Amino acid sequence: MLSHGDDMLSHGYLRGGTHAWLTYTYSMLAIPFPGSDQLVATLDRALRQGPGVDDVTDTIRRELCRLMRDDTVQLPACVFEPNQAHYARRELYRSESYGYAVTAMTWAPGQSAPIHDHHGLWCVEGVWHGALEITQYELIEHASDRYRLNAMGTIEAGTGSAGSLIPPHEYHAIGNPSRRETAVSLHVYSAPMTRCSVFVPTDGSWYRRDEKQLSLDRVN
Repeated sequence: MLSHGDDMLSHGYLRGGTHAWLTYTYSMLAIPFPGSDQLVATLDRALRQGPGVDDVTDTIRRELCRLMRDDTVQLPACVFEPNQAHYARRELYRSESYGYAVTAMTWAPGQSAPIHDHHGLWCVEGVWHGALEITQYELIEHASDRYRLNAMGTIEAGTGSAGSLIPPHEYHAIGNPSRRETAVSLHVYSAPMTRCSVFVPTDGSWYRRDEKQLSLDRVN
């Protein structure tokens, strides 16, 4: 489900190397960075106010906008380094107490992710640098691994905006429309996202669902 705030765009956004599994433990930062303590404290506070998913994601969305606007959090330099082979996923933090995971994604010019879901996880994502083009899809019907999806519109989310995706309204495609500038986004998932479904076009609005295992890029 898309959630909305006071200053919103149509999709619920607020303005405001190589694959390698990481081996650090829960409730541990992958790498220290300025403002990480405040980021974690802010997310923990939002989770404590639960159990309503709408309230939790609305709070995280607003707080991400605030943190991006006042430069309180400065993400580590590695998340601004694109991987030319694929968009990069770098997990920065996992919480043992609340179960959520924070992942930075780096999008070289033109890189994108196809239509996919979040494997039943809610997510709040903020555009930290650059801009991202996001197309939301609605599920019309499905039979076995054949899914009929309808595109609901495409928006360009700029730096400082944040949005949320709540199952079952989680189908979307995302990419960096720029030919020159790298984009960076920060994603807060309700749990570590290790797999998802991707949807391959077959005929008209019909797609084939394939399951994809997700890997992480090294944080250094």
